[in-house]
Amino acid sequence: MTDLDNSEDTRDSERDSQTPEQITANKVVSFHYRLSEVDGEGNHGDWSEQSYGNEPLYYLHGFHNVIVGLEKVLEGKTVGDKIEITLKPEEAYGERDPEGIRRLPIKKLRFLRGGKKPKPGMLAVVETKQGKCSVIILKVGKFNVDVDFNHPLAGRTLYYEVEVVSVRDASEEEIAQGHVHGARGHNL
Repeated sequence: MTDLDNSEDTRDSERDSQTPEQITANKVVSFHYRLSEVDGEGNHGDWSEQSYGNEPLYYLHGFHNVIVGLEKVLEGKTVGDKIEITLKPEEAYGERDPEGIRRLPIKKLRFLRGGKKPKPGMLAVVETKQGKCSVIILKVGKFNVDVDFNHPLAGRTLYYEVEVVSVRDASEEEIAQGHVHGARGHNL
């Protein structure tokens, strides 16, 4: 064995002895995911969302930037870990709130994706005292619309497949502001 061979063995053993970054509070995490809804019999349907083929999702762990159940199960995981999880509504987007359905004047809506005329099923934005809020249009009248302030997945049991792509320490600014900067955060 040459000196070069020995130095490569030393580097390999140093890499093997290092523990990978674990997901803990104040870490920026990226992951790929697939999502489907679960029916009353416990079967999951077709994938309704996925990140594969696109950029992974980035979030700041410990700041509730992803749904609670997903953040809990990712705690302690490392790059390359793959998980499958079924989340009940209270672990995901919560139960549907009947008070979330309201009638508003059409002029209060701002349409997404260039829409100009409200139609049932469209997404729109409404300015509230708490800031901008996304709504789903349910019914359209001449001057008013019935909208749903509930998240579209509220009240649903969800099945996720997740693969951890990266884990890094968050910057002081990211921690202070409670969200990721760069790589899909603000200041891309």
